[in-house]
This record gives sequence, structure tokens and C-alpha cells, in this order.
Amino acid sequence: MTPTTLELLLPQWQGGNNPDYQIGNEILATIVPTNQHIERVEVPIATDSLPTQTTGIDGETTLLQQFQSTADILAVKHPQRIITLGGDCSVSETPFDYLNGQYDRFGVIWLDVHPDVSNATNSHHIHEMVLANLLDVGAPQFNQQVTNHLKSSHVMLAGLDYQALRPMDQAVNQLPLTYTTPEDLLDHPEMVTTWLKTNQIQHVAVHWDLDVLSPNDFRSIYPAEPHTNVADFPAAVGRMTLKQVFSLLAAIGQTSDLVGLSIAEHMPWDAINLRKGLATLPIFQ
Repeated sequence: MTPTTLELLLPQWQGGNNPDYQIGNEILATIVPTNQHIERVEVPIATDSLPTQTTGIDGETTLLQQFQSTADILAVKHPQRIITLGGDCSVSETPFDYLNGQYDRFGVIWLDVHPDVSNATNSHHIHEMVLANLLDVGAPQFNQQVTNHLKSSHVMLAGLDYQALRPMDQAVNQLPLTYTTPEDLLDHPEMVTTWLKTNQIQHVAVHWDLDVLSPNDFRSIYPAEPHTNVADFPAAVGRMTLKQVFSLLAAIGQTSDLVGLSIAEHMPWDAINLRKGLATLPIFQ
């Protein structure tokens, strides 16, 4: 019998122009639980350096090709549920597009300290506009590639640092999108499940950017780079704990049918630095 859950290994790094996300994917693939009823498929990803930017979006041609490769795999496998292991945040685009086409009353929880709703006029990184593409307000070529656009009323941002929104993030207010802050979720974690019930979301996908977590609680994220000061990080820094997130994910799964889960932006600094150091030794060359 064909497995109904597909696990996509998607070490896509071009969306954030950071090859280290490939190592994050390798480590993540060894951490997640295994199950004989879950089929694992690796999406082929280009590993060479990005060409000089000419379109306004870093790696646009490569990313469009990789999104299409992902869509082709989903069209053949036709899963009921998708677990996506990133890679940068852009890995959710094609799986969520597919799932939105499979289910009525489908919604998305974007568990991220950042909203990822920029566009080609204010960013050149697709991982900063992946949700905008899904909402048809992102980069033109990527908007067009999405077949099943999300409704803003079927998206909730969870763990968002609203006070740290930048000009490039203002689609949060313009659309507008429902959001909860880390403090909201600490005091009233039921806000997410209440939103699911109120909007009659029967099937849900969760995008989990690991940097929604506090660097004090989880070290394998970008802001936790060794020998740097978190206060100097140039973007919002997460404030949630692993315990909070797993409690929230469990509650989501008890309220709606969890059909999609993406885990993105895993940055295991110790493994990254160890591999880079070992690669300089003659014995490995």
C-alpha cells in the first residue's frame, strides 16, 4: 500500500543564499522519528554558487526549477500528508500550495518570529517572501507558479515579533493577517486553537521556522552563532521555548487534521563549524 505521508528532504538554501542550510537538513534528517508508513524522498537541489543577480531575486531561475521539481514529485506521489525538512523557509511554498489544492477548509499556521511577506520591491531573498507568494502578493514569477493561493483569512502568524516589523513586513497589516506574539502565546496558548475553530479550519499545515525559538533555549538557529551577541542580530529574535512549541503543535493536531509540517532554517553551528574545520585537513582532501 502506498504511504499516505510523504517526507520531503528539501535542503534548499538558495532562498536565503546560505549553503549552510544543507548541513542543517542533513542533521535534521537524522533527528526526526522514522516510521515505515512514511516514505522519504529527497528533492534534487543545486549545490553550486548562485549566479550574479540579474532578476532582482537571488537564484530565481534555480529556485523556480526546484519548486517545479518538488511539485512534480508531489504530483506523482500524491500524498495525503507532507512533512518537509528544510532548508530555508522557502521550502514550504510548494507543499502548502499542493495541500491547499487537496483540501477544503484548509489553513496555515506560520510559526515564525518573522512574517515572510516581503516582495520583489523590498527584498531579494525568496525565504523572506514565501508566505507572500502563497498569498499572491510576493514576487511575480513565484506568485504565478503557485496554483492554489491561500486566503489571508486562512493564515495565522504565531510567535510573530510584531513590534519588530520592518517596512518590508507591512503586508501583515495591509492584508491584514491575524497574528499572535510570543507573549500572547505564553499567556493564552489557546488563541491558536480558538482561531482554528472560529474559522472552521478542518485541515492545517504548520510552517515551523526554528528561529521562532529563543537562542537561550535552542542553539541550532542563526541568532545563536557562537561568539556573537544576540543583541546585534539584524532581525527579530525568537522568544519561545521547545516545550511551548511542542505543546502548541500537539494542541493544533488535536483541534484540526495536521496534514503538513515544515521544519525550516536548522543551523547546527557545532556540526557546521566542525565540518568546515575538518575539510581544511589534508587527510580529508
